[in-house]
Amino acid sequence: QVQLVESGGGLVQAGGSLRLSCAVSGRTFSSYAMGWFRQAPGKEREFVGAISRSGGITSYGDSVKGRFTISRDNAKNTVYLQMNSLKKEDTALYSCAARRSPTMEWIIRSANVVSDWGQGTQVTVSS
Repeated sequence: QVQLVESGGGLVQAGGSLRLSCAVSGRTFSSYAMGWFRQAPGKEREFVGAISRSGGITSYGDSVKGRFTISRDNAKNTVYLQMNSLKKEDTALYSCAARRSPTMEWIIRSANVVSDWGQGTQVTVSS
């Protein structure tokens, strides 16, 4: 089990950028596939992006493809979400997710497989 702490959320104007960070406790970060999900009030949790243990495989939700980039630094036990060209509809609570992965290239594709969650960081995009 790991602990995940997100940071970097805030208020930004439409068209702007934010970078979210998720710091992960423990010495086994490189054993975990990581991901980001978001949930807006009154809406279902939505997959945003995921990255494999090695960082070599990434995947994105359709609504953020081409605008968001997920990355990780295994030396710093941190996963990032770079968000560009933000839209009002990106407003949500963004949560970091983790799952111990048996292979270097497996990635999280749904919330059902996540074993550890962060508390979330709020992103609000104003028009």
